[in-house]
Amino acid sequence: MYELIQISDKCCYIQSPAKIGLVRLEGSEVCLIDSGSDKDAGRKVRQHLDANGWKLAAIYNTHSNADHIGGNRYLQGQTGCRIYAPGIERAFTRHPVLEPSFLYGGYPCRDLRHKFLMAQESDAVELTAECLPEGLESIPLPGHFFDMVGFRTEDGVVYLADCLSSRETLDKYQISFVYDVAAYLDTLERVKAMEAKCFVPAHAEASEDVSALARYNIDKVLEIGDRIVDLCGEPLCFEALLQKLFAHYGLTMNFEQYVLVGSTVRSYLSWLKDGGRLDALFEDNTLLWRRK
Repeated sequence: MYELIQISDKCCYIQSPAKIGLVRLEGSEVCLIDSGSDKDAGRKVRQHLDANGWKLAAIYNTHSNADHIGGNRYLQGQTGCRIYAPGIERAFTRHPVLEPSFLYGGYPCRDLRHKFLMAQESDAVELTAECLPEGLESIPLPGHFFDMVGFRTEDGVVYLADCLSSRETLDKYQISFVYDVAAYLDTLERVKAMEAKCFVPAHAEASEDVSALARYNIDKVLEIGDRIVDLCGEPLCFEALLQKLFAHYGLTMNFEQYVLVGSTVRSYLSWLKDGGRLDALFEDNTLLWRRK
């Protein structure tokens, strides 16, 4: 873990639970694509920087999930690097309590205020085209999170952030986190058609071709949507629906799974209602979901 993997003359990634991209700039300067899950990940990155005589100029965050911004504060404190984050992601990066609050739908209890869902705050500024070094281009990849982006380098490497889950992850956990289902499907279709020298998804193997994996992710989203519609053949409240989904997919409930899967299922319900496949009704002061 945390090995430095060379992709091209200028591009590498650091193998970690959420891959960290590294791009060489002018002279000894480098930039990172995300920073890992915590201070320990930041230390591992710092070891690579020191061993190669590199100066960290900037961290470009793809989005604000804790496992992608957790090393920000340590690395910024150690190197004075700049940190950039896109759109709404900047607010979450500067105020990380927003992530567990958003997932839970209120003030998060202590069980949710930990480094896996709430990174340390870091001084991020807005990511714009003007902030990017020559040869690095941001790619909008909305859906998984609010304003997530990826990055394409001049030598044809594309860092894809969290828009793809590996087959193994999908087969094991089934319901991957999604904020906006419609936007996510659009992103997956665009990724499926992309070409690059190498794709580096944060949670799947680097590859020259991700079209089949994108298709697998699309099919899983559509399968889950169909399953929810089937389960709502009789009116169900959210908690009953969530319990049935956990039972169907063999998942185990805990606080983290409740907020991550629960938030995702609410997003599916919005998508299915807006698409005319589900109705929402209120009976005995309870919100129920019913197949149309």
